[in-house]
Amino acid sequence: MNQDQLTRLRSGKGFIAALDQSGGSTPKALRLYGIEESEYSSEAEMFDLIHAMRSRMITSSAFTGDRVLGAILFEGTMDRQIDGIGSAEYLWSKKKVVPFLKVDKGLEDEVDGVQMMKPMPQLDDLLTRAVGKGIFGTKMRSVIKIADPTGIKNVVAQQFAVGRQILAAGLVPIIEPEVDINSPSKDAAETLLKAALLDELSTQSADQPVMLKLTLPSVDDFYAELVAHPSVLRVVALSGGYSRDDANAKLSRNHGMIASFSRALTEGLSARQSDSDFDAALDAAIASIYAASNT
Repeated sequence: MNQDQLTRLRSGKGFIAALDQSGGSTPKALRLYGIEESEYSSEAEMFDLIHAMRSRMITSSAFTGDRVLGAILFEGTMDRQIDGIGSAEYLWSKKKVVPFLKVDKGLEDEVDGVQMMKPMPQLDDLLTRAVGKGIFGTKMRSVIKIADPTGIKNVVAQQFAVGRQILAAGLVPIIEPEVDINSPSKDAAETLLKAALLDELSTQSADQPVMLKLTLPSVDDFYAELVAHPSVLRVVALSGGYSRDDANAKLSRNHGMIASFSRALTEGLSARQSDSDFDAALDAAIASIYAASNT
């Protein structure tokens, strides 16, 4: 574990850029960026285009460690280069942005009101590669649809079991049990989720910290206990489908939480923009998310 990066994550100001759209979500991300599915004819071409978009963001003068603490990469991005340097190495050496890797393989079908993570039989191999490429931590996502005590307990147990496997490999896991913002029982689900997280954290050593990525809660500062917990490195917020303005407004009312936005970060960016217009749009997005994260 890189101690400089650990210190940066623990005490630095800024937010985490989520640049980890994978196969299923890439077409939508490209479409929002102004590239239609008719403009590419294979998966390889699609991934070339999304890498070009991510590279354009990362190499932009607006994207630096002054405001962006970390960035979450898709496996395909980790395996590629930016300006002739491995993506993770580029982030840290050129931008002082801490690199993370999305490791989950997608979601199971809904059972007990939740979607668990699919099995990850190759996880140990992936973690070994990640360490070799300079990755600091990982991210994995589950989804909670309704306030079902059994389902929520199972999601959190699975997240922490895999999280401890990741810690054993020398990486810091971002545990992400997303509560669907459209859940008819969002408040109750968040109450159950916080209790389950605190239960797991009670047995988690402070020298083996985890990060938590959570949906912006219905009650402001609802996760304050988690923000202050000695075994939690940072609590980051996902935008979850909220617009950037809405997500920023909610985030600014949750003190100590910082952003880990994906779609809300790229909102307003277009493949058709000139570099100066692109940089200006990205700068404005980063400035607003940075401000909302520092409350």
